[in-house]
Amino acid sequence: MSKNRIGAFRTERDYLGEMNVPATAYYGVQTARALENFPISGQTSLLAFTLAMVAIKKAAAMVNVELGCLDGKLGNTIIRACDRIVNGEFHDQFLVDVYQAGAGTSHHMNVNEVIANVATEMLGGAKGDYSVVHPNDHVNYGQSTNDVYPAAMRIAALQLSERLVKNLNDLTKTFQEKAQSFDSMVKSGRTHLQDAVPIRVGQEFSGYADSLMKATRGIEKSRESLKELGIGGSAVGTGINTHPEYAARVVERLRNIVNLDVRRARNRFEAMQSNAPCVELSGALRTLAVELIRIANDLRLMGSGPNTGLAEIELPAVQPGSSIMPGKVNPVIPEMMNMVCFSVMGNDLSVALAAQAGQFELNVMMPVIQYKLLDSLLILSNAAKIFHEKCIRGLSVNEGRCRDYALRSLGIVTVLNPIIGYAKASEVVKESMRTGKSPREIILEQGILSAEKVNEVLSPMSMTEPCVRTL
Repeated sequence: MSKNRIGAFRTERDYLGEMNVPATAYYGVQTARALENFPISGQTSLLAFTLAMVAIKKAAAMVNVELGCLDGKLGNTIIRACDRIVNGEFHDQFLVDVYQAGAGTSHHMNVNEVIANVATEMLGGAKGDYSVVHPNDHVNYGQSTNDVYPAAMRIAALQLSERLVKNLNDLTKTFQEKAQSFDSMVKSGRTHLQDAVPIRVGQEFSGYADSLMKATRGIEKSRESLKELGIGGSAVGTGINTHPEYAARVVERLRNIVNLDVRRARNRFEAMQSNAPCVELSGALRTLAVELIRIANDLRLMGSGPNTGLAEIELPAVQPGSSIMPGKVNPVIPEMMNMVCFSVMGNDLSVALAAQAGQFELNVMMPVIQYKLLDSLLILSNAAKIFHEKCIRGLSVNEGRCRDYALRSLGIVTVLNPIIGYAKASEVVKESMRTGKSPREIILEQGILSAEKVNEVLSPMSMTEPCVRTL
């Protein structure tokens, strides 16, 4: 161990030469090189991804001990080291930037080194003494970045998407409940942001609920292809340096460790070459983002005002809206949702570009794929929860304002088409726009219909269901 004015270091060596590593660090020389080489974003991989990789290391150690490929005492210590990491220790040791060496070798070696040094200490050795537990020869036995990294990506994506689906189901349920409670309230429909025929607020919200339900089904469907793991393929898919039973046993162990219905890939070469499952899930997240943006924008418009906008609904007030205008309240939760969804759509483009950039037996752009995909899952899941709890659940309708708009909408004249014809109905609309009088007033003044017939025909509620009216 050497000292300088900054503090204590140990010297570690790899085939590129020697390098100082902080004496207290559980990572080693390859991680130290990565920290020096890639000071790019300051962002590290999500803990979910790192723990998925640790789960693979644990499963591999268990199987290699069973198969006699790894000494029992050494392998069991590696397993216990993995458990300590999963249970919350050493999380501050995973420091590699998300923009790093192609294929994710830097992050993979960060995990291997931390596990090796934790296990070494548990066996009475000193950090950096890899004669006790070696990150490559022992922790990484039978493995390669090329099969571990994509398998960890898929496991983490499956775990994070489970939470997203739950939060979306909660959000959808509340939209459905709002649709039922608002079903007696009539408002003006709008197309092209112009007056259209009446619609019930409940009908509008039922559309939102179904949009979210379909988007959620798309996410659930896309999760299936992620369950195929190419673990055991080693460097290029052939399984070099692995026991013939290794791949099947590791996947079986992983099922129990991560509590997911993962399975061996039908073709390990495809599973290691292609990141199509990540593209599929990312595409489903993009679809969800499109729907959420549309819904959030509708809510912002319907809640605009309170005195100079539509003010059809009232969103819960969660914070002051201006640093200068007293009493102002903004639709900050839908605004947040929009920004999250814009980020998700950008992430999706990055995933697609990175996935098509693979060559032959490997895609070296996997680090950015996992970062962008898992980021989308995380922020969408959190945003859906907040959108549900702080916006949709407490949303209310200004029923009087909605009914007034429905009665004043020029769109209600549409119901006269089967009675007086499209051309005559258009004249009523034109006269209403010229004079400012309501369509009802114009019809009565010109004697087009009797008062009794006008009351029957121009009932906004009756216009919200299929019906053909005649004289």
